[in-house]
Amino acid sequence: MPGKVYLKRDRKKRLEQGHPWVYKSEIERIEAEETDDLMRIVNHEGYFLAQGFYNPLSQIAARVVDYHEESVIDEEWFERRVQEAWERRKRLLPGVRSCRVVYGEADFLPGLVVDKYENVLVVQILSAGMDRRRVWIFGALRKVFDPTGIYERDDVPVRRLEGLEERSGFIGSEFETTLTIEENSLRIAVDVAEGQKTGYFFDQRENRTRLQPFMIGWGRKRGITVGTGGQAVDATGKPVRNPFWDGAEVLDCFSHTGGFMLHACLYGAKKVTCVDISEKALETARENALNNGFLHRTEFVCANVFDYLRQQVEAGRKWDVVILDPPAFAKNRQALPGAVRGYKEINLQGMKLLRSGGILISASCSYHLSAEKFLTLVQGAAVDAKKVLRLVEFRRAGLDHPVLVGSPETDYLKFGIFEVMERH
Repeated sequence: MPGKVYLKRDRKKRLEQGHPWVYKSEIERIEAEETDDLMRIVNHEGYFLAQGFYNPLSQIAARVVDYHEESVIDEEWFERRVQEAWERRKRLLPGVRSCRVVYGEADFLPGLVVDKYENVLVVQILSAGMDRRRVWIFGALRKVFDPTGIYERDDVPVRRLEGLEERSGFIGSEFETTLTIEENSLRIAVDVAEGQKTGYFFDQRENRTRLQPFMIGWGRKRGITVGTGGQAVDATGKPVRNPFWDGAEVLDCFSHTGGFMLHACLYGAKKVTCVDISEKALETARENALNNGFLHRTEFVCANVFDYLRQQVEAGRKWDVVILDPPAFAKNRQALPGAVRGYKEINLQGMKLLRSGGILISASCSYHLSAEKFLTLVQGAAVDAKKVLRLVEFRRAGLDHPVLVGSPETDYLKFGIFEVMERH
């Protein structure tokens, strides 16, 4: 018989409310006669709650895999779970060929992340229970997707918390790891072996399309008008030759490989300045701009964004739209105070660089920073910058990153669009 994990009587009833994790501190005792890590999770009276993978080496001691006691967790079970996850994406994102097809706990496959780039899969296995069943996982992925290749990106420190080693490489035959995907009609280069995370950030897909209303209408604010014959002229009557004269001047910070830059250009931006500390990421962004015909409307600056923002404020530079999409500043709860200072600093400087009536697009992917705290710090930055903010829209991750309502950890991305006015 499978072992049992007995939970304490006085614990918070998080599992019953839909949370998929059991912490060590919540466990009363373990009853197990065999080494299999698949356990029945029961309350203090022995009442069945869920099946889960048990790992005594991790603070997350058990991860829920199924809420039915009769379910058999075998290779066919994995195939069904993967198929269900893929069917969900196809229903919500019709015609999608590249997206996150498995998002861990939110797809009831705890510790497993799978991104699909056209016909290539990139896999991260972040929990010991999943790692022990990697043969089943890869078998299920091949049956559901029949990919041309699979690449493993288990080069992440979080695996060590599970007692696992970091590793990466091909699963099966080798293939070209630099490939091109399509997103919202754009061609985007992705390096699945060397790029950040698994090579690209799908979670901002829908959010990137929200740039569209803010990319035109700026030339008219600068006094450019359309004269007789359809010729644009400036305030002195001089003809304006730039066909994108009405487009926004955009500062794209932490631009990575240019996802926001490409959409800004697609929607009519006059000029986009991309700033990132990684020269390799900027090389890919430059390639993406070239491949989509946008190179003449872009510039690329390799710099520390914090330093760059302060320098541009001192120089008196101004933009119409500022985009801030930084990496997670708070990797854990202890790092949160420093992260809050970092987020506030970039938002403060970003607002100072906006022309009156400009647009601030600000994001955070730190789970430990709640949406409420994020909005509070952005507002605090506005007060310090002597600006007035008007919220246009507040969004979260895309449809291929489902949120379990009982699991706050699956709801990590904050994305706000703000109008920024002078405080007169």
